Amino acid sequence: QNKAIKSSIALYSPACHGLIIATLEVLTYLNYFFLAVTKSKEVEICMVKHWRVDREEKYEIVEKWFLKDLEMIDGKEADTDNPYFDMHFNKVYNMEAYSCASKYTFARTLNELNAMYLKKDFKIVNFDDTYLNDDSIWSSSNRDFLVVMRVCFYAFNLLCLSLCRLS
Repeated sequence: QNKAIKSSIALYSPACHGLIIATLEVLTYLNYFFLAVTKSKEVEICMVKHWRVDREEKYEIVEKWFLKDLEMIDGKEADTDNPYFDMHFNKVYNMEAYSCASKYTFARTLNELNAMYLKKDFKIVNFDDTYLNDDSIWSSSNRDFLVVMRVCFYAFNLLCLSLCRLS
């Protein structure tokens, strides 16, 4: 009954308390994760099926969970670049994200929503902590800075080597 699912990047708007997390590709339809905060401050995780019949767009909620019921999100292997992860509720759901970056975006967003609304001990296992913290210089939002820093480091090393006298 567990399905491997493909997902894409997250879009979050705190104003509308909605998050479209994943574009999931399964045969002739797409699935999306949608995270929403209800008026009672409960965080819902919904899997929405989207398909087209002729020219009409159809949507159906396939699964609905609450973040408070999520026991753990397991990235499977922290040291490899893979899109696979498990969501542990009463049942384990095997997922396949569109990319490793999408998987980390999803985990970061769940963690941030937990910090804002639930403040419970939320288990995120088998993820590289460096990439989970958005304030890290290694995060995707600072990737340009990291590339420039590396180029400068190599250029400085080349300059030092060229100025050294060989005896």
